[in-house]
Amino acid sequence: MRSNRIRTTTFAATALLAALSLTACGSENGTSESAKAGSAAPAAHQAAHQAVKESRPPAATAAPEEKTTGTVSTPDNTTAPVRSDAKNTTDATKRTGSGSATKPDRTPVTCDGGNTRTAVTTVSRPLNHLLLTLTNTGDRTCYAYYAPGLRFDDAQAAFPVLDDSKPQAVVTLDPGQSAYAGIGLTGEPGAGPSPREATRLQVHFSARSGEGSTGTPVSLTLPSDTYWDDNGFVTYWQTEMADALTY
Repeated sequence: MRSNRIRTTTFAATALLAALSLTACGSENGTSESAKAGSAAPAAHQAAHQAVKESRPPAATAAPEEKTTGTVSTPDNTTAPVRSDAKNTTDATKRTGSGSATKPDRTPVTCDGGNTRTAVTTVSRPLNHLLLTLTNTGDRTCYAYYAPGLRFDDAQAAFPVLDDSKPQAVVTLDPGQSAYAGIGLTGEPGAGPSPREATRLQVHFSARSGEGSTGTPVSLTLPSDTYWDDNGFVTYWQTEMADALTY
């Protein structure tokens, strides 16, 4: 009986010691883990705070201040454009004469088809005559040199010029003025080939040198029933219509 109590007491004591041992062990382990956890918490919190801080975008850099003149903005680090001095420019223009109206060239020229109008008409007297009228349509004085060079239709030779009609001076035409030349269509009856009909008249203008023609010729439609022969003539240019029809 006593032996059973001793064993029971021993067993109980042993169990109590084991329990205390386990409790102490657990307390030690618990304390150690808690300490470890406690010491790790501040480190983890500091690392998270640092990560959030680093993840924030950098603050925007303030734009450079601008200066505004009129409607154009110019940054501080940019040189503003240089404006021209209107007064100096005007003075320079006055000195050089720029912008002034250019005077037209009034130098006299030779009369030709480009600066005149030419017309051919019939006349009642003398018989078998035509009148050639040359009018200056340009803005310069022109000189009607010598006599007009005439060709009827497809004639190969120029129509004869009447030397006796040569004027004292070259005919000078101011703008709007006219000169005249008489055309004798035929010579004495029976003095040559029979007259032939023509429908077109080509007029050439004499050069100042008297050799050949110059400028633009003109082609005119002849009055109906115009007949000519090789014995006809044309006068020099005249300042008066009456002088042209004298011959």
